[in-house]
Amino acid sequence: MVRFTVLASGSKGNSTVVTGGQTRILVDCGLSCRELFRRMKLVGEEPETLDAIVITHEHSDHVNGVAVTARKLGIPVYFTEGTHRAWMRWLTPRRQMTYAQWREQCRKQAAERQAEADTTAEEGEPDETDLVEVTDELGEEGGAGAIALVGPAASSTRLKSCPDTLPDAPAAEPAKVKDPTSLPKVEYFQAGQPFEIGDIAISPFTIPHDAADPVGFVFKAEGVRMAFATDLGYISPNVKAQLKGVDLLLLESNHDLEMLRDGPYPWAVKQRVLSRVGHLSNEAAAGFLEDGYDGQAAYVILAHLSESNNLPELARVAAERALSGQANLLANRLLLAMQHEPLSSIHF
Repeated sequence: MVRFTVLASGSKGNSTVVTGGQTRILVDCGLSCRELFRRMKLVGEEPETLDAIVITHEHSDHVNGVAVTARKLGIPVYFTEGTHRAWMRWLTPRRQMTYAQWREQCRKQAAERQAEADTTAEEGEPDETDLVEVTDELGEEGGAGAIALVGPAASSTRLKSCPDTLPDAPAAEPAKVKDPTSLPKVEYFQAGQPFEIGDIAISPFTIPHDAADPVGFVFKAEGVRMAFATDLGYISPNVKAQLKGVDLLLLESNHDLEMLRDGPYPWAVKQRVLSRVGHLSNEAAAGFLEDGYDGQAAYVILAHLSESNNLPELARVAAERALSGQANLLANRLLLAMQHEPLSSIHF
């Protein structure tokens, strides 16, 4: 049994379940864990049966729920290395500062170090009675024994190698900080290098988008080939080659050009969307379906439609016109993936 189920598609979250044989893969996890599970149950998919998550790129509408979902189900997440690194940086951003703020921080740190040195000098050297030698308390994990300071000197000095507790003065355990990037298991793949997860063969390919290392996929199970290509500024030659001879084609049709130009986005965002590393317009998707597509897919799914700069009927009409010249009457059933409700599962 081969099944393809789009749970959500759009700028507020993207997730799709691909099933082949005994294997179920979640493609992107842009929904919250709770919403993902709710939608899966709506279409008869059991979350507990998922075997892995594969990620196209690190933008939030594709990874918002990945960490919670993976931890809850205990399943691996597959990234390119560049996407994984970018995702971790996004979850643990570093505070930026001006040069003046950096100079002020350096000045304060120097003053604190000087004050600490002055305090130590005033207290003088600790007595031998202030020193307690602690040996073999840490075992193999802590290495050799450590020296800990107790008594008056302990209030100002603390050695990192000290054991957590001493018999007479138990130390408070530091609060554990939850790592938002923690995953049960991470697996890397590379664009252009096919790999397998259970019964499903996966061919990742590079796409032109403004992310660290974005990819599309061709999934193959039981002889059925399903292509996944969203978030791309244009159809590059390598993408066009990957989309040939597929049984299902999921293709971005993000925006109507006039609606985008007259729409609410700031001009800088409009330029990004229109760029060659932005998003595919209805017109660009239709151009590919008319001139670059081989017409062999049983299903063509238009995906990642903008709620602000597109209308489902505009995307549908443009694609229908492009596909009208295709001679295969048994192919090219046109479907639209939506943001707020799952698309009925497609079975092969």
